[in-house]
Amino acid sequence: MPLPEDLESCRLCSERFVTTHTAHRPKPVVWFRPGAPILVASQAPGLRAHTSGKPFDDPSGVRLRDWMGVGEETFWNKDHVAIVPMGFCFPGYDLKGSDLPPPRLCAATWRDAALAHVGQPQVRLLIGGYAQDWHLGKGRVTDRVRDWRALAPRVFCLPHPSWRNTGWIKRHPWFETDVLPTLRTAIQDALTR
Repeated sequence: MPLPEDLESCRLCSERFVTTHTAHRPKPVVWFRPGAPILVASQAPGLRAHTSGKPFDDPSGVRLRDWMGVGEETFWNKDHVAIVPMGFCFPGYDLKGSDLPPPRLCAATWRDAALAHVGQPQVRLLIGGYAQDWHLGKGRVTDRVRDWRALAPRVFCLPHPSWRNTGWIKRHPWFETDVLPTLRTAIQDALTR
């Protein structure tokens, strides 16, 4: 069986998820295929993605597509964009309504095989600390985003596009003026090759 089908049937975290405040069942959101020129390495699907089966199917996805300079048709085309999160299922909320971290078991079980399945994308977006730590080792998101030139145009470290990071974006105006134009150019170049 091909990897995406194996992943879609994964239920390794059933016992963990039933104990969360949301008490939900695993429902992997698998959104990749070989040869996509853009890789989005992210944290985990949110509740809306869990419901719809489409990653970034929420306001953070609107912001991410704006950052990338692409529309929905391009973003949700698996031939263009592969989305490989650290956890393929919505991890749930805690009692305070905060997102739980992606289970380490998911990345340990599936990540290497999923990335190998995608192949060698031309541009990699590492979104948030979990994905950045996996790909680059321990570090701080702000430092990595600030040092974007060290990895661009093949790799871009980005903060999570959540509304929770609006303050971060306002405190770091160079992100929108310096990083995003280069990111958009790299993405357009990769999509037109």
